[in-house]
Amino acid sequence: MPTPAIETEVVVVGAGQAGLSAAYHLRRRGFAPYDGLVVLDADDAPGGAWRHRSPTLTMAAVHGFHDLPGLPLPPADPGRPAREAVPEYFAAYERTHGLPVVRPVRVRAVRPDPDGRLLVETDAGRWSARALVNATGTWTRPFVPHYPGAGLFHGRQLHYAEYGGPEEFRGQRVVVVGGGASAVQVLAETAAVAQTTWVTRRPPVFRDTPFSPEAGRAAVALVEQRVRQGLPAQSVVSVTGLTESPAVRRARELGALERLPMFDRITATGVAWDDGRTVAADAIVWATGFRPAIGHLAPLGLRGPGGGIALDGTRAAADPRVHLVGYGPSASTVGANRAGRAAAHAIHALLRLPAHA
Repeated sequence: MPTPAIETEVVVVGAGQAGLSAAYHLRRRGFAPYDGLVVLDADDAPGGAWRHRSPTLTMAAVHGFHDLPGLPLPPADPGRPAREAVPEYFAAYERTHGLPVVRPVRVRAVRPDPDGRLLVETDAGRWSARALVNATGTWTRPFVPHYPGAGLFHGRQLHYAEYGGPEEFRGQRVVVVGGGASAVQVLAETAAVAQTTWVTRRPPVFRDTPFSPEAGRAAVALVEQRVRQGLPAQSVVSVTGLTESPAVRRARELGALERLPMFDRITATGVAWDDGRTVAADAIVWATGFRPAIGHLAPLGLRGPGGGIALDGTRAAADPRVHLVGYGPSASTVGANRAGRAAAHAIHALLRLPAHA
């Protein structure tokens, strides 16, 4: 017989920025640790996706990071790797607010239970909840588009998620694919020690002025419209363009921002276009983004005809017990904070627990 499920009111899946924000606001609304709220995290230590970022990404290069609610990020050495400083902050946050994080726990599936609850199946047992906040982010699902000839390439292909810094490419010919900040980071670092070629599907958009709050809201609105329609989630970053960051300036100084259109195929020795142009390469770095890690929600049947999960705010349109944070329009640190608060408010109203603070 299977082990009886552990009962709680709300399960939060994921302890990154969005999951911690949701847990904080749920605690403030009266959901007691473990009996009322549990956070299941797949990693073996705090930090979420930040634990896995490149060691060359320093705090000085981190842009747009917003403090978690209720505890400011302490001053950090600008040269310190973000994958050290931010996880320390997350760990302190969990301790300060007494958040009931259980790790490492990998959620395999979330299923509807005949008793009206949600059954969360994991590699560490089962939990039964009245509501669920999914905050699994995207880091575990790097996206690499398919191009003809990929299997023929004699060099190395890797996604940005595997990028460990420029030294591994010293003296090589490197093709960097992608039009976002991750691609520019790789170019800014690698072009100093290697011959780089930048390839993007669309011409990159550079912003020579700070990204205004109005422009940010407009970008979020575009993504939110997609998820309301049940279309696959698109990241906010993908519609904001590239700001004049230190990485952009460094890449420009190195002459690494001369962009080529997307190649048509991969060859044994590099990449090629149908017009006859070729570029030799020892490595291809795919800075092509990530997809939401939501496969464990499949048994709930939340996906619509458009291929995505339609949302009303943070609530899944097909099931008011399920909320997605850090997804689509809330896939940024400030967006994750707001989504965590909104999800906690909606769940409290649904379950009608006594309100605290």
